[in-house]
Amino acid sequence: MLPLFESFVKNERQRNLVEKAARIASRAKEQVPDTEKQATFSSNTLQDLKSEDYVSLPLPESYGGEDISLYELVLLQERLAVGDGSTALSIGWHMGIVMELSEQKLWSQEKFEMIAKEVGENKKVVNRAASEAATGSPTRGGIPETKAVRDGDYYIVNGRKTFTTMATVLDYYIVSAYVEDKKAVGWFLISREEPGVSVEHTWNTLGMRGTGSDDLVLTDVKLHEELLVEVNEKGGKPSPKGWLLHIPACYLGIAIAARNDAIEFAKNFQPNSLNTTISEVPHVKQKIGEMDMKLLYARNFMYAIAEKWDQYPDQRSKLGSELAVVKTVATNVANEVVDIAMRIVGGRGLSKDYRFEQYYRDVRAGLHNPPMDDMVIQMLANQALKE
Repeated sequence: MLPLFESFVKNERQRNLVEKAARIASRAKEQVPDTEKQATFSSNTLQDLKSEDYVSLPLPESYGGEDISLYELVLLQERLAVGDGSTALSIGWHMGIVMELSEQKLWSQEKFEMIAKEVGENKKVVNRAASEAATGSPTRGGIPETKAVRDGDYYIVNGRKTFTTMATVLDYYIVSAYVEDKKAVGWFLISREEPGVSVEHTWNTLGMRGTGSDDLVLTDVKLHEELLVEVNEKGGKPSPKGWLLHIPACYLGIAIAARNDAIEFAKNFQPNSLNTTISEVPHVKQKIGEMDMKLLYARNFMYAIAEKWDQYPDQRSKLGSELAVVKTVATNVANEVVDIAMRIVGGRGLSKDYRFEQYYRDVRAGLHNPPMDDMVIQMLANQALKE
């Protein structure tokens, strides 16, 4: 086990979970050259995640899962990201959604069992498809341009979703649409095999290329009304989503990978101007210490909030601010740590022969995952001014 994880593993169950994540991470790392080049999610890695029963871990045991806690989800996702951030972020959406559906009872029992059995027995993978070019991030409150029109016992759905992570390999999509007869935003569970469902390869980004977040295109997709699994009622404050800690866990995992590689480089690189490796140079030691200090600060904060979520379920409705701040702190710290790692390595950090330049590109993406820094800071300011 990586030393940085020892202090956060509290029992044998958690140790086994982290070792499972480490096995998958090691093999996912081997796929990175291909996923970076093709900007797609690795089908080999997906098979690993399924064969290791990783995708069913958030389910209750009665459905074939292990009913993992939020703390355990964070452990798993952070360790997986040390191997490949794209893999961790991608499967993190599936893991969190399954956890949310199980814990928060967003769907009727019958509809939940429908997807739970698919995940537990057949290792199917699901993600929400909500973002659109015109509306931007769904957290900003835009109404979907994707439309669902009633046709007897069916709905006809048309639209295009952007940033659909793992789009080409998902088994199911949970798609947001404006449901005209209900005058509300609803969510449909759509199989990849439904006629009219297609994926357009549009993902061509600087970082997180291996997430394969292409466009999902829906053309006259005919769905039975039972596949309308959620309807967002007007009013009511959305409850905090603890599972979104998979985002900071991912980016801190990338930072840990950069930190580890930088230390390994420092311990082995000796220019002919020195009698020792650069690990003995004071300013290099200073940078290594700074990396670990920042990681200790951000990681302890993240794990403390995850533990609080697990231990005090009656307090979860009050944890929205803390969850949001964890994401902001962690993603910014991750960027700082990777920057320091690259300063240790110097010009070689820009070379494609090393992974530092990929870490540098990948952690930038965290700043654009929800919630955004500006929204978090404004939320804290508004709370302070109301006191």
